[in-house]
Amino acid sequence: MESMKRSPTFLVGTAQQKDILGEFQKREQHFTEEYSKNKPLCFSARAYQQTHPAKKRMGYKDADATLCSPMLLGVCDGVSQLEEFKMDPSLLPNELLRVCEELAMLQLMPDNHAPPQDQYRGPISLLKEAYEETESFGSTTVLLAALDNSTRIHGKLHPMIAVLSIGDCELLMLRRTNGRQSDLEAVFHTEMQRIDYNVQTPLQLARVDERIDDEFDESIALEVIEKGSAVHCVSAYEGDVLILGSDGVFDNLFLDEIVEICNEILPAPTSGEFTPMPAQFLSQAAQRIVKESHAKSDAQGGQFLDTPIGKGGKVDDTSVVVGEIIEWTEAHTEIWSQVRRNRKWKDVMSCGGMQCGAPARNPCSCEGD
Repeated sequence: MESMKRSPTFLVGTAQQKDILGEFQKREQHFTEEYSKNKPLCFSARAYQQTHPAKKRMGYKDADATLCSPMLLGVCDGVSQLEEFKMDPSLLPNELLRVCEELAMLQLMPDNHAPPQDQYRGPISLLKEAYEETESFGSTTVLLAALDNSTRIHGKLHPMIAVLSIGDCELLMLRRTNGRQSDLEAVFHTEMQRIDYNVQTPLQLARVDERIDDEFDESIALEVIEKGSAVHCVSAYEGDVLILGSDGVFDNLFLDEIVEICNEILPAPTSGEFTPMPAQFLSQAAQRIVKESHAKSDAQGGQFLDTPIGKGGKVDDTSVVVGEIIEWTEAHTEIWSQVRRNRKWKDVMSCGGMQCGAPARNPCSCEGD
């Protein structure tokens, strides 16, 4: 089957990456100045990931990892090929996102007066610090979306999302541009970073040993972060919806198909007042996106469906995060104070983006965990 031949992501050698990092580097800002309310924002998000049934039958391990937290969303797509070298390809993606989450909670929480050495200095610094704190071997693409509430324009609070990408995961931002009760529309979209535009060789962040590359040095990985990452800073507004997905999503689904799924599952409010989306709706959207991605590589009536990379798309592990931007409330602050006291991130904040933005402004159910 032709689509099966396109399925793996191949490990890219350090020498092959080093000479082309400048081609991928981006530092862009996307400002809009309609923001008028001085209030901090946060993410409410849910994730879903699934090994493609065809890959599961072949014995491949799911090397994807996702992150949903109030100030940071993330997707890492590990290189499954490392199993051939007796390495667990899921270890580095999961450890990297876990450390990124801890740093984001320290640096990005509103009203958090961190000492100078712990202050947020942008997504590149955050990812570098996280990588240096990890120990696992592996190779992965990286996509992060950090919500920074410290930006001010004309003296007013103007939250921004810093998007960092290494490789071929993508982010799509949707907004109701014609009013609260209008449909979601795409307003921002990142691009994939692929060497020679090959779907099997994305730019990667790695740590390997002599089993793969006896000349590897961690300084090369740090150079990939500093010189190869694409960074975009985008204005953030209450009600914006973010979709972060692995290449298994964006190689198989066209952008308008993703937008259509979101409009079907994430309805516009019936009144002009913003109400946070119920958590189960975000989960349903994430699951539907993965299901539709896998369906593209499953012949329907003997025919493969069209995808951005050709009929049948890609047989791949697929992971997605669907998040909505909501107001950071006093309930969030109370929960965060508890987190700072006991440092049990997952126990207290297991509900991801924390659905604390309901009109009653009650703390979410995870507060009592």
